[in-house]
Amino acid sequence: MRIKQKYMIDFAKGITWLLVLFLINYFNQINNLTAWVYFCLHGSYGIMWVLKSYIFPDKTWESRVGIPYALLILLGLILYWAPAYIITSTGHQASLNIIVLAICTFTIGVFYHFASDMQKFIFLKYQSGLITDGFWKQCRHPNYFGELLIYLSFVIMVFETVLWWVPAIILTLFIVVVWIPNMIKIDKSLSRFEEHKAYKKKTAFIIPYVL
Repeated sequence: MRIKQKYMIDFAKGITWLLVLFLINYFNQINNLTAWVYFCLHGSYGIMWVLKSYIFPDKTWESRVGIPYALLILLGLILYWAPAYIITSTGHQASLNIIVLAICTFTIGVFYHFASDMQKFIFLKYQSGLITDGFWKQCRHPNYFGELLIYLSFVIMVFETVLWWVPAIILTLFIVVVWIPNMIKIDKSLSRFEEHKAYKKKTAFIIPYVL
């Protein structure tokens, strides 16, 4: 039996708000503002992801995998819930500066991630080729850049705790083991286009050139 990767991803991200809500109640953190801010950030991201998957899906996650690999995907995504557990189980209350920084980082990340994915979806729907304008003008992987900021905002929320390194390591592992190989694979696939070589020279890999 083989199932689409998107089903496991959508499930894990879609129930995030329920998981955080459960942790808030389980650890009696009803009056913890930090926990509720995290609920809004990570919970809304999960809902937005499911909506994106339905409205403008990414073909990458349409491929089918075996049950063992699907469960591995689910396990990996569960690790992203580490900040939620740290905040609720320790009763951590972040400073105002940290909360503001996390919200701003999250907001910019959502803009880059979802808007660039929408641009790619619309472009590929009506034509094939290399996207070199809009979000792809300064960066070859703006959607990954947006996702990096989103998950970085979750790490920022626990930055003042002694366990901040746990979600930081988890994010780093995902970047090294999953994200970078995927981005390199995309670059190799797009190299079939004649203009890719020149495009690659004038664009950043993941962090957009702003000047």
